[in-house]
Amino acid sequence: MSALHTAQSDPLGHALLDYQDGQLDATLTVFSNVAEEEPLPASYFFRSLWEMPELERMALEECRGHVLDLGGGAGCHALELQNRGFQVKSVDVSEGAVRVMQARGVREVAQHNIFDIAPEAGKYDTLLMLMNGLGLVGTLEGLERFLHHAKTLLAPGGQILGTSSDISYLYEDEDGALVFDLNGPYYGEVEYTMHYNDQAGTQFHWLFADASILQDYAEQAGYEVEFLDEDEQQQYLVRLTLRPEREAQNQNAKN
Repeated sequence: MSALHTAQSDPLGHALLDYQDGQLDATLTVFSNVAEEEPLPASYFFRSLWEMPELERMALEECRGHVLDLGGGAGCHALELQNRGFQVKSVDVSEGAVRVMQARGVREVAQHNIFDIAPEAGKYDTLLMLMNGLGLVGTLEGLERFLHHAKTLLAPGGQILGTSSDISYLYEDEDGALVFDLNGPYYGEVEYTMHYNDQAGTQFHWLFADASILQDYAEQAGYEVEFLDEDEQQQYLVRLTLRPEREAQNQNAKN
């Protein structure tokens, strides 16, 4: 997970830079419209392979070919894949995160919003979106937009590997029934703000897509959906690949 920032407001980037410079207690505060404020230690973005949850380790095992790591943060996934011999490009919208990844040895880094990655930037065999990384799309509308944009980035036979969560449990009443406004926005569209020291970031949207709605949107966009695993926190790992007929249409459109 790496949140959206402007060049002037980058609390995540500053926290990562401070941690990189030796301030090991650097901690962000995360505010949302669905839960109490929570601390987010910068150290979380610097985890080693064996500090990562099982879903992330599984995703790294499932990577293939040329990898595009979206929302790279401090580069923990990109560095692990580099060590395994993969060619990896890691992108993040945070300027500070990009500087940290460069300092840590990620060979190919760029500062991008995920929607601004140009198709001519290359074809990737794996688009990697970890740490609830599918949330980078922001909203269900953003999910639909991203699934179409991803077709311009994927090589033939390419895959999207991502994690997301069902947060419906946040809306349970005392009897376990779900209580939310059916006429309002999708309950998994969350608004966040990050603070670090005296710096407040700009508000951004993050999507937590339950498995059924992710499957609906992906299939409508022409993808095959394979849920690889789920953990005790209702977070899942999914693989999306273009259906053969859609991939053929996609290639014909490019030729």
